[in-house]
Amino acid sequence: MTTTAHDIVFRLEQKRRVQADFPGPKSIALTERRRAVVAAGVASSVPVYVADADGGIIHDVDGNAFIDLGSGIAVTSVGASDPAVIGAVKEAVEHFTHTCFMVTPYESYVALAEQLNRLTPGDHEKRTVLFNSGAEAVENAVKVARLATGRDAVVAFDHAYHGRTNLTMALTAKAMPYKSGPAGSFGPFAPEVYRVPMSYPYREENPDLTGAEAAQRAITMIEKQIGAGLVAAVIIEPIQGEGGFIVPAEGFLPALAAWARDNGIVLIADEVQSGFCRTGEWFAVNHEGVVPDIITMAKGIAGGMPLSAITGRADLLDAVHAGGLGGTYGGNPVACAAALAAIGSMEEYNLAGRARHIEELATGRLHALQKELAGARKAVMGDVRGRGAMLAIELVHAGTKQPNPELTKAVAAACLQEGVIILTCGTYGNVIRLLPPLVITDELLNDGLDVLAGAIRANA
Repeated sequence: MTTTAHDIVFRLEQKRRVQADFPGPKSIALTERRRAVVAAGVASSVPVYVADADGGIIHDVDGNAFIDLGSGIAVTSVGASDPAVIGAVKEAVEHFTHTCFMVTPYESYVALAEQLNRLTPGDHEKRTVLFNSGAEAVENAVKVARLATGRDAVVAFDHAYHGRTNLTMALTAKAMPYKSGPAGSFGPFAPEVYRVPMSYPYREENPDLTGAEAAQRAITMIEKQIGAGLVAAVIIEPIQGEGGFIVPAEGFLPALAAWARDNGIVLIADEVQSGFCRTGEWFAVNHEGVVPDIITMAKGIAGGMPLSAITGRADLLDAVHAGGLGGTYGGNPVACAAALAAIGSMEEYNLAGRARHIEELATGRLHALQKELAGARKAVMGDVRGRGAMLAIELVHAGTKQPNPELTKAVAAACLQEGVIILTCGTYGNVIRLLPPLVITDELLNDGLDVLAGAIRANA
């Protein structure tokens, strides 16, 4: 029998608690130590250091307790210390930490591949390869597509984010801080990468533009500027992450998928952030019945352990010669054990259903706040969007669609002072993204939303 998230017994009390001297002396001391040894290019949005975490709560080294509405950027979907994941990791570590699957393989890699082949969309024959990070998964998906098709061009979209390696920086749309900064560029970037317009309903010049029409706009650009016969792959986040939690208009993804299929182009769905029940389905493409040729996964896959994967059509992945795919740590046995346990918890607690409940609870409150502020002539909540527990508020200058990154920063800072961790994103830096653990209690989520609403009201 399937249980629910309400049946989970948490190790830590699920309540926030922030002392007056936040950030505390221990976090301040650690920050000083950090400055002397950690590269300045590694930034942290929260000035506290974690000592413990469980469910939807993070404890810092000074005894403060924060509501976690970020899940380590959609990673700890089953909670920060899920008992099943912890138990699986402990058992795996007691046997061996590493042998390298390319040398002496082990069952957990095979078992996880079986699970991913089962869970990903489509009933076709599939193959899976395991890696370490989302960017590595994307790199390998592109490698497979290029080799299998004999073509070079790869098409990505406006507002896309696919990673920080050289190829994935080329695929990523946002320059600062991912591709360049005040000191210059991280380039030159990988060639044969092209960019076309995304469906961004809130910011379309024509608000009546349908998803199919937006897809045709992109397709026309590809055909005219590149040529369909030269395109190896089209890669898209079904719901864009760092770009602003942009949900394309209905019909956009199916139209794009149909065109790619008709032209022998590999459709890669980047589900690194949106996968594993985050949007109320196992994968975001499921909302419109789209079956990608290859799907990339990471983040929520293993309950916090570093792991990623690509799963795709058997004919594509088997087209690669022996030794053409792999990596020393890819599919580490401890991470595989964690992933198998995390998937088990997602099914046991029906976390896809839980994500849909979070959406209903949160969007109801956010739309009410949006209406309230508009009535007070403080219409700064330009758009409330998302699916499941992948939700966003796009903040603007009142009465316009002009992005308001200053307000976004102020709201995030105000929430932190009250003990709530939220993340920001967006091409224009004006989007608050909500990614609570899928096991968060209603009481804790409502408390976090109370703080968020107060911060928006106070700064609008």
